[in-house]
Amino acid sequence: MRGARIVQKVSSTRGFARVAPYVVPALDRAVHRLTRGKVLLSAQLLPGVVLTATGARSGQRRRTPLACMPEEGGRGWILVGSNFGRPGHPAWSHNLLAHPEAEINFKGRDIPVTARLLEGEERAAAWKAVLAFWPPYAAYQARVDREIRVFRLVRR
Repeated sequence: MRGARIVQKVSSTRGFARVAPYVVPALDRAVHRLTRGKVLLSAQLLPGVVLTATGARSGQRRRTPLACMPEEGGRGWILVGSNFGRPGHPAWSHNLLAHPEAEINFKGRDIPVTARLLEGEERAAAWKAVLAFWPPYAAYQARVDREIRVFRLVRR
């Protein structure tokens, strides 16, 4: 698919990393709200969820549209804290570390989940699968000194 390769190439650039964190989530939230949870704009390229997690410091519920990698058999979802290849970890990842019980909206359905940060061999296996699923994550990792966080979400 030529179109997918072009999108992957563009999304690997530093310019995309500067603009996307402001544009992509705002568009996703608007479209998701307007369609009553049935459409997530970025999910036209990658599967996506809207994560609702409790703020680590504020305690307030935070909604964040995110790309995800659904696991086989519907057993869970992998979330990658790439932050578009920017230096800091994304806020939603801090929230999941502090409050792992969350909710996702996936294909219009609300699903209670528990998040777990993957480490060691489990993270390595998930990272390999994630790179096969969306190769631009390798460019994001190459740009930052931190290890990109990878979470597994499972139904509660």
